[in-house]
Amino acid sequence: MSDPVEIATVAHVIQMAVAPVFLLTGIGAILSVLSGRLGRVIDRHRVLAAMKGVERAAHAVEVSNLLSRSKWIHWSITLCTVCALLVCIVIAALFIGFELGKDPSAIIAVFFSVAMLTLIAGLLCFLREIAIATNVLSQDD
Repeated sequence: MSDPVEIATVAHVIQMAVAPVFLLTGIGAILSVLSGRLGRVIDRHRVLAAMKGVERAAHAVEVSNLLSRSKWIHWSITLCTVCALLVCIVIAALFIGFELGKDPSAIIAVFFSVAMLTLIAGLLCFLREIAIATNVLSQDD
């Protein structure tokens, strides 16, 4: 039978892992939005790429804009995915540290800090992509 102190310690480790798990849920939602936007950019690019001659030339600026947007979304997805992986490492380090009887706080602090920096960078890339997309709308007016 397990010692009540050990059960309480495991429960505490699980409680500490809950916050990063909620963070993973939020990152998953962001990735879902980014994937949807990338899909729309790709679909529009395919429509424009199918055009011929003068009609295609009339949309050259839009094609260039779509390529730029796809690059920013790609970076945003990459950085947010790296963030999610780092958060997973943080969660794993919590449990591994507990099982090995080691204090993983130093490595957790590093990985969590890097995770937040990659999330910030990913969100900045997303913001840039949105600026490019809305700039096109303001040019149409």
